[in-house]
Amino acid sequence: MRTERLSRLAPAVLALSALLAACAGPGGSARPLTADEAQRLALARFRTYQAGTAAMDLRIAAPDGTAEVHAVVDHRAHRAVGWYATDGTPRLLAWSREGLAVARRGTYGAPAADPPTADALREAARVDTAAWTRRPYGRAPLDTALQLALALAADRPDNAQLLAQSGPLHLREDTIDGRPYDVLSGPRPRPAATGRPLSGRSPVTYWVDAKGAVRRVTARLGDARTVTLDLTGERVRGSVPPGPWGGK
Repeated sequence: MRTERLSRLAPAVLALSALLAACAGPGGSARPLTADEAQRLALARFRTYQAGTAAMDLRIAAPDGTAEVHAVVDHRAHRAVGWYATDGTPRLLAWSREGLAVARRGTYGAPAADPPTADALREAARVDTAAWTRRPYGRAPLDTALQLALALAADRPDNAQLLAQSGPLHLREDTIDGRPYDVLSGPRPRPAATGRPLSGRSPVTYWVDAKGAVRRVTARLGDARTVTLDLTGERVRGSVPPGPWGGK
């Protein structure tokens, strides 16, 4: 990943915000961020980057059902592998900035009904490059969730002042597993034609702790479709293999 300049917001964050912009809702009782909150939100992607290789649970909810991915994400290499399941036996899934891939059945060990997340690393390392079925990203909710998971890390903080000018809001306070978090909506991109901020609230919401670490991210995709990413804080030993794109 090319190092971002501090004088601008990260393109990956704004690109995802633009992708989801049509799903934004009203602001409600939300308020603008304080300087401290803006600073912590600006640190959020850097804190995720510092976590290195870690577990993440993705949940994609839609009217026709729910899918889950229990993944190991290398936040520095921007690659991930995990178990993908809607019903039945979980499938081995890998993704990077180039797209996503599913390993052909029989090329990895048959997982248990609820396989340990770290097992995905071991199994992915065994799969030959030719055994992956690849495709580029589309607009499906799963594709959006996978791209969002890779966009949550950067090798330096964002610019807090510019971020605060891009429309993030403090929505409420919450607790997860007994720990307190501020729930913050994300930045909004500015339309190139007018330079004015988009109205409404960002469809992306972050649960951020007192040190700027992200615990949860949600995105509203419209039509009763949502994605939830839980950064559990579980560090995973080893590295995500290049998999489908970089050799075995």
